Amino acid sequence: MKKEFSTNLAGCFFIAASLMLWGGWMLLPHHIGVFFQSDDFPPIYERLRFWLWMYRIHLFGMIVSVLALVALGTLLAETEARILAWPGVAVASAGLIVSAIAAAFYYHFGVWGSIEMNGKSADAVLSFVDSLKITTEYVTCLVRFGRVFTGLGLLVLSLGLIKWRPLHLGIGISAAVIGLLSMAITMGFPDDLWFYMPVFHLTAFWLVATGIVMLRSGVRLND
Repeated sequence: MKKEFSTNLAGCFFIAASLMLWGGWMLLPHHIGVFFQSDDFPPIYERLRFWLWMYRIHLFGMIVSVLALVALGTLLAETEARILAWPGVAVASAGLIVSAIAAAFYYHFGVWGSIEMNGKSADAVLSFVDSLKITTEYVTCLVRFGRVFTGLGLLVLSLGLIKWRPLHLGIGISAAVIGLLSMAITMGFPDDLWFYMPVFHLTAFWLVATGIVMLRSGVRLND
């Protein structure tokens, strides 16, 4: 197992990604469902600055996850595992970026809508919410694509991690489980945030566990 600055840095990326992705979401004072509701805006406006920054941290967690995956793929570039690691990293990264774009929609309209609708009549708020429904229908497709692509990428990456074992075997097996669950739940159930939440928590745990393993044990680079 090789342990040096590059493996430590990659491990830090994984831990930072987990803390930002999970922590930002869990600290949000109000969570928006699949579609905006009239009663979403008052609690956001009440703690607007805090909500805004927690959502930003959550969004950055998705992008730092991409940094972590690419760093891992780079470490494995000289090993046979790259034949599965790099395709997996590429697809999972695409999924995370699509997810970030979809989340940015909720972030933008959560902030802007709460400011614009503050003090407006119930009918005006309802009209605004109705105007978002068609666009939100499209965004839900981005959410689903992001989850499926991320899951597929993790599954492919996991095959390389399991076969060549550059990290502890449990990291590869758990990535495979998360990938399969992500695709199965997203394609098997309707748009409902709470169906996917266990996968979200598992993904955050996998990120931090991978980071800890890399910091403690390094990466096995010899085939």
